Formats: sequence, structure tokens, C-alpha cells
Amino acid sequence: MKIILHWIILSASVLLATKIISGVSLSHLWIALIVGACLTLFNMFIKPVVNILTLPINIVTLGLFSLVVNGLLFWYLGTVINGFSVNTFGAAFFGAILVSVINWVLKKVFHFDF
Repeated sequence: MKIILHWIILSASVLLATKIISGVSLSHLWIALIVGACLTLFNMFIKPVVNILTLPINIVTLGLFSLVVNGLLFWYLGTVINGFSVNTFGAAFFGAILVSVINWVLKKVFHFDF
């Protein structure tokens, strides 16, 4: 059940990010669900491995390199998923930050602890 809630929150975050960031767009509403599912799966399975591999760089940059990794993932999803487009890395970077912030706020508002 927590996975489904996390998926819905991430999908809503992606939808809101496309409304705010001009370089990020969706063709259909259900594409946000697909992007949210991809982000959920990435956060569950791949992100722990990436965090361990990039630990030295994260230590040197005081964790700011994680923002670059999130931006790269957001940009990659824009190239892989038809109907979800991210024009520039800057849009991907700020889109990933916005999705993270909205995700955090929605978890705090609805008291979801994952």
C-alpha cells in the first residue's frame, strides 16, 4: 500500500512540476502516472546503489551531487518515455528539485512515512 501511495504522490509531483517548469511537458495525464511509476521504481531499487557509488563525490560536494543525479534521471526519463519531454538539463535539474520538494511537502501534509 505504501508503494502505491508513493507512486501517486510522485505522479502528482510530476504533474505539478510540468505546470510550473516551462521546459518540462506532458502530452497526457496518464503519462504522469508512468513517470511516477518509473521514479518510484528507481527510488526503490537503483537509487541505493547509485548513492553508494557516488558517495565520495557526495562527501566532497556535501551532498549537492545528489541533485545532479536526480536531474540526470529526470532528463533521461524525458528521453525514454514518449509523451514526457524535458528540453534542457536546466529544466530537468529544476524539475527534479521541484518534484523532490513537492513530494516531501505532500508526505508531510498527508502524514505518510515511507
